[in-house]
Amino acid sequence: MKEEKYILFDQYLQGELTDEARLDFEKKLSENHELASEFETFKEVQIQLETKFDFAADRDAFEENLKAISKEHFKIDKSKVISFKPWAYLVAASVALLFGLFLLNPSPKPVFEQYNQYENAYLTERSEGVANLKQAEATFNAKNYKEAIPLFEAILKENKTAEIQYFYGVSLLENNQIKQAETVFNEIKSGNSIYKNKAIWSLALAKLKQKDYKGCKEILLTIPSDYENYDKVQELMDKLD
Repeated sequence: MKEEKYILFDQYLQGELTDEARLDFEKKLSENHELASEFETFKEVQIQLETKFDFAADRDAFEENLKAISKEHFKIDKSKVISFKPWAYLVAASVALLFGLFLLNPSPKPVFEQYNQYENAYLTERSEGVANLKQAEATFNAKNYKEAIPLFEAILKENKTAEIQYFYGVSLLENNQIKQAETVFNEIKSGNSIYKNKAIWSLALAKLKQKDYKGCKEILLTIPSDYENYDKVQELMDKLD
């Protein structure tokens, strides 16, 4: 049910989940890009709602309106036992208000999950005899980035190439180790490998993930037009304007 998903999003943001539930939710976010995109949109909507409306004023009256919207649009099954905190109706009502908010703000900022599509790693085709290489490749391609990190770290101790550094940096970025990822990408950027422009693009995505839109655009402007995915660079710059 959609409303239950939004309540889960809200509980996570409010720190109300148990450690087990939080870890399970974070695992699902890392593996399911559609869910991660919905979660980012939900956060943006909540910020928009808090900005557009003064919820503190006349709280009881507004809450009643939200209850009405929730019942009309989501038809919550009363036979299910769901522990709603007072603001849970706001969570459900956020979706009903989403289109209205986008009419007020028709050009929402882009989100990281719209652009974090990566090529598969084919490390075993180009390198031989490195421990963990095949496992790291399979783990990365399965989008199990957290598990891939220690595998890449072990490989880099014996075989430090820009290619392996790049996929290591991506894994760090996807696992929200943003500063470490930026360090890796900056090192690749300082060289002249074929991964240089990919690293610069990834640095821009790191800024986007942090909602540093100005920093993101500044980095995008340094990517040359012969970059293989320059169409994505232009698209993102347009959305940042």
